Amino acid sequence: MRQRRKFSRDLKLSILNELNVKKAVQVCREQNIHPMMLSRWRKEFNDNPIKSFSGNGNLWKAEAEVERYKRLVGELYAEIDFLKKTTKRLQELNAEEKKVKSLR
Repeated sequence: MRQRRKFSRDLKLSILNELNVKKAVQVCREQNIHPMMLSRWRKEFNDNPIKSFSGNGNLWKAEAEVERYKRLVGELYAEIDFLKKTTKRLQELNAEEKKVKSLR
């Protein structure tokens, strides 16, 4: 069974840069890659140059983790706000109760 080759982001970008000088067929022969793979890389790069070739979804996982933490921080802020309001209300009730007891 043939093992799948892995190409780094830098290698993919250098191969795409070779297309400025050479023809796609020549680049594919020299790099021993299938023309379909080269066209897929070119499309991915043209669609989003910054996020292209993130590699095995690692970038997505990092972004998802950041979003999860943002949600958690938002929930904690809401909980803190609720607790502050509840504490204030309990202190007011406690103060009123003390007033009532002192009047008796």
